[in-house]
Amino acid sequence: MAGGASSSGGARDGGESVVIDYGRRRTTCGYCRSSGPTSISHGMWANSLKADDYQALLDRGWRRSGCFLYKPEMERTCCPSYTIRLKANDFICSKEHGRVLKKMQRFLDGELDPQVGSPQRKASPTKRSLSEPSNSPTSKVSKVSANEFQEATCPNFLKEDEFICCLSSKINEAIDTYFQGVILGSTVQLPKAVVKTVKPQVKKKVGEAMQKNKAGVQDLVYTCNISFQIVAAVRRALPKEKSANQTEVLADLSPNSVAEKLVMTMERLGGLAGFEVKACNGHLNFYSAANPAMQNHTGAVVPVQASDKTSRSKQSSVNKISAKHPQKRKSLEIRMSTSHFDPEEFALYRKYQTKVHKEKTITESSYRRFLVDTPIVFVPPKSGDNTVPPCGFGSFHQQYRIDGKLVAVGVVDILPKCLSSKYLFWDPDLAFLSLGKYTALKEIDWVKTTHEHCPSLQYYYLGYYIHSCNKMRYKAAYRPSELLCPVRYEWIHYDLAKPLLDKSQYSTLSDYATMQDETPQPQICGPSDDSSAKVDHHESPSDEDDEDVNDYESEMMIDEELVDSEKADTTECGSSIKDIENITLDLNGSKVKYKDLQLVFGPIERRHLNALEGQLSRYAKVVGKELSDRMVYCMS
Repeated sequence: MAGGASSSGGARDGGESVVIDYGRRRTTCGYCRSSGPTSISHGMWANSLKADDYQALLDRGWRRSGCFLYKPEMERTCCPSYTIRLKANDFICSKEHGRVLKKMQRFLDGELDPQVGSPQRKASPTKRSLSEPSNSPTSKVSKVSANEFQEATCPNFLKEDEFICCLSSKINEAIDTYFQGVILGSTVQLPKAVVKTVKPQVKKKVGEAMQKNKAGVQDLVYTCNISFQIVAAVRRALPKEKSANQTEVLADLSPNSVAEKLVMTMERLGGLAGFEVKACNGHLNFYSAANPAMQNHTGAVVPVQASDKTSRSKQSSVNKISAKHPQKRKSLEIRMSTSHFDPEEFALYRKYQTKVHKEKTITESSYRRFLVDTPIVFVPPKSGDNTVPPCGFGSFHQQYRIDGKLVAVGVVDILPKCLSSKYLFWDPDLAFLSLGKYTALKEIDWVKTTHEHCPSLQYYYLGYYIHSCNKMRYKAAYRPSELLCPVRYEWIHYDLAKPLLDKSQYSTLSDYATMQDETPQPQICGPSDDSSAKVDHHESPSDEDDEDVNDYESEMMIDEELVDSEKADTTECGSSIKDIENITLDLNGSKVKYKDLQLVFGPIERRHLNALEGQLSRYAKVVGKELSDRMVYCMS
């Protein structure tokens, strides 16, 4: 294996890049979970890499895992992986990203109760058992927290996200109450309710279909489809041989009937002042009162004011809660340091891998190889030099600390044109903060700020985009993004590349022009709403709560030996001697150009030359002639 991390200083043009033993490798795929070695890639170790050279490798589809460099063999591997990047100054923050930023801000301001909306309960199962009684201790804690939260948060104007959270809690309370006496078996798990805002275009479409109804749907504000999920969950979980009670329940089990029963239960429980809830085709629809004064400028609906006596009572309750639970402003600090081993970071990494990725064995040595070792030569900043950012070039760990506690670490490479995001690990106890998305947004902001000091640094590289892997498609939500064509190495707008990928998971993306006559003109990157993003990324409802999608990349740690399989001659690569004659070889410390090899070492048997020429030709093809002439190729 190549040497460890190189962190010694040096000028940007100083030093040299040294790579070892190019070859091909076959492994099992971590994305499609193949049973055999279906993932095929090019690979080589690196002793040292100049920042400029690694930037050039990124722009030819390479990535690194520690000191190992790899590039998918796109036309043969099971899951073609396309390098994806974003120009930071063009980034358009989506509604979802905006919600993530607001959620973190509310948490830092002390306004977000981790027990509401199942944020911190992410570590536990996200579904409740039907056999758990609604008066259990855990149920009581949940309900008290929800009620306190609803009363304590802005009695006059509630933030929309928090109000939606409260409505979800009301539905969950109704579910617990209604199903308390229903015995369906302990294996039946009830999903959580998710309330969504009804979009204007949906109101308009439904309104056109209901013109004869004088009430219309303009008062429709929120909706929830929990009834469909409950019916599906029950039917999936119940055994084929059912008890008489279970058979009786199933006979009347439909989304419509469940929705109607939940509506009656919610009306009996009360607490929906200012709203009328109705069951409509299995959906729970929330209608606001006709009084226009009930809506604030954000569109969030505010409950009708109660009597003075009730208001004073509520205000008294708010004061008591505030006195009992004083809000404390938390501080968020982001620190950047060059890549090195930190015991505190390793402890967080172990916790993350164990709880999120269910790994059983995590060793310090594997962690060092994966996330600490780096071949990229550190380049320190220079006073008055705007070609190097204030932090320099190299590999870094970005620590995110809340009130001094380490909660997330982003492993990144800072290069002449970009910040390349390599990996992120975070505290599973704070899963509700969506730290994967939050840190990605902060990294984009970092690029924007640094671009002012270092004009060449303007891109954010998100790793690989895998169209055939649903959980990796979230990267396209960072818009407007570009994908690297695996043949011509041109950057293609995602909206132009997507139709090609929809037809075939491996495509020459720069051929998009040939499809323009047969496909609709793509929308140029604007903010995508949640509904379109969901269709675009083929996410199922269960994926919405899966925090794994917040990872930048589920890269595999690579311990396999390189296998120079499928020995091929020079003609396989379509290369000539001219393509490899200027490659610098390192033979036991002696450096020589390939064209001068026999002049220095004397005559070499033709079979040995053929094997070497074949290896160097494949190497030059995947690295590029300019880069292969620039780097030193070390023969082991």
